[in-house]
Amino acid sequence: MAERRDASPRALAGEPASVPLAQPGGAALDEALDAGRDTLKALFPLPPARAKAAPRRTGRTVGAALALVFATLACLWVLDPAYRHEQFASAVGERRQLELADGSRLTLDTGTELAVSWHLRSRRVELRQGRARFAVAKAVVRPFEVDAGRAQVRVVGTVFDVRRDPAEVQVVVYEGKVEVRRAGEAQAALVTPGRALRVGNDSGNGQPAAAQPVDIDAEGGWQQGRLVFSRMPLSQALAEMQRYRREPVRLREDPARPIGELALSGTFDSAQTDRALELLPRILPVQVARLPDGTVEVRAR
Repeated sequence: MAERRDASPRALAGEPASVPLAQPGGAALDEALDAGRDTLKALFPLPPARAKAAPRRTGRTVGAALALVFATLACLWVLDPAYRHEQFASAVGERRQLELADGSRLTLDTGTELAVSWHLRSRRVELRQGRARFAVAKAVVRPFEVDAGRAQVRVVGTVFDVRRDPAEVQVVVYEGKVEVRRAGEAQAALVTPGRALRVGNDSGNGQPAAAQPVDIDAEGGWQQGRLVFSRMPLSQALAEMQRYRREPVRLREDPARPIGELALSGTFDSAQTDRALELLPRILPVQVARLPDGTVEVRAR
């Protein structure tokens, strides 16, 4: 009669049956090792071989993302978009000093308006009217550009004035060097310290204008509130005074005794143009009259 054996609690629970120890050597040892390997494989199955391809796909995805980032940065560098805009202005008779975010210092003369835009690889100023001095902080990879309508100025680090009038644009250099281009032209003129370049209404002949030597003290006098005239025609001197006052100044010409071309020399306070006008009869053969509406009229004596 066959002997009946009851199953152990561990076997009923589904746990692997214990393997009886065998003595070293012989078929019993091989059978025990085979049974142990089979049990381990059943409990801890190896993942499928195709799962190893996932890291390679992840690497390709990361590489594609990095390539897209670099391509975007390259496009931004070429397009040079603006990321910040600022606007500044000075009132009639006011001089205003300010410092930009990059350390550049600006001085705005009377009645000046300009806009500053910050780009990825450049700094740009649009001078809409008036005159400003620029003491530009050096930044080789971010040149400083001034658009004054008829003329464009490009520098790295220097000190210069740009004045924009209805008839012309004037650039005066005090330190360093600047490049000035006439609007729409590729060639640039190099302006060095002590020289000025004027760009007028004429279209030009495709060649850059020539810079001329100037009296730096006279040109820069406005920084100290001085109007410096050296044999300047009276008509031009009156127009310069007008920039610093709200009340009109009018030159009344007499064909028999023209005075507009009389040469005026002297230094005057730009904040005291009334006083400057009162002094004119002591310097030139003219008389000055104030009209009821506040207009100051200069006429022959």
